[in-house]
Amino acid sequence: MDAATPTSTHTYEDDPRNASILISVNGVLKHRADAMVSVLDSGFVLGDGVWEGLRLHNGKLAFLQAHLDRLYEGAKAIDLDIGLTRDELAAAIYRTTETNGMTGPKGSGIHIRLMVTRGLKATPYQDPRVTIGPPTIVIIPEWKSPKPEVADRGVTLFTTHVRRGSPDVQDPKWNSHSKLNCIAACIQAAKAGADEALMLDPQGFVATCNSTHFFIVRDGEVWTSTGDYCLLGITRENVLRLCRENGITAREKNFSLTQVYSADEAFVTGTFAGLVPAISADGRTIGSGRLGPVTKRLRTLYAGLMDRECPV
Repeated sequence: MDAATPTSTHTYEDDPRNASILISVNGVLKHRADAMVSVLDSGFVLGDGVWEGLRLHNGKLAFLQAHLDRLYEGAKAIDLDIGLTRDELAAAIYRTTETNGMTGPKGSGIHIRLMVTRGLKATPYQDPRVTIGPPTIVIIPEWKSPKPEVADRGVTLFTTHVRRGSPDVQDPKWNSHSKLNCIAACIQAAKAGADEALMLDPQGFVATCNSTHFFIVRDGEVWTSTGDYCLLGITRENVLRLCRENGITAREKNFSLTQVYSADEAFVTGTFAGLVPAISADGRTIGSGRLGPVTKRLRTLYAGLMDRECPV
């Protein structure tokens, strides 16, 4: 990454090994430069598909079953037959990572993008019935770790006018290829000079960020949204689990921007970077403007959970 690269929770350390990775396209391993799909693929034409971002730790896929639950639920909702069982898909991911030498202790600090689209279309038209082939399944593994300075410094947020929609418009539970609402929110935040967008729900309560989930800490309690207007976050659920297991009061509830501005701490969560402090929102410094004690404790607990989930 060069100096012009924007800061976000997805800012990463460049790794030259990624230039020669092998990518799985419908089960065929191809060099990065040769891994392609058709311009008539449903994902390219319409964003018609679902995806997952996964982490490999000690050569093992972290929280794999939860990720597969989300993937297959989204596929079922949009009437997309993935064409592989969960075990077959997991085996395909491991085959890809192992071929790339991502095994054992060397299999850490690796991010995997799993993409499933409805497949090849006879013509560029939205009706799923003009799909003429099986689903397209792409697995991209990369050596990809968050930049430590971003995780330590934290991110700044800007509240965007782009809202999280209700499930009768486009269900936010779908981890779909169609992410233009989140992209629009990200653009607005970037234009305002922030790292990421904070998004409200249709009632004006805080929902989530454009690419991560959002938490605040008030009087030792951890708050996050009800979850009604955001993706079922795997890291989000694990943070709530860690709170329950370690005597930290956690609440899923409605709260407003006023309560964000006056919070003691805030942080965002995601598969790629884990827990990252949010140091300001809309120009207001949150708490001390640094990594807070509750966030720091939860980050340590989360690292321990990853080690237990994926032992050496």
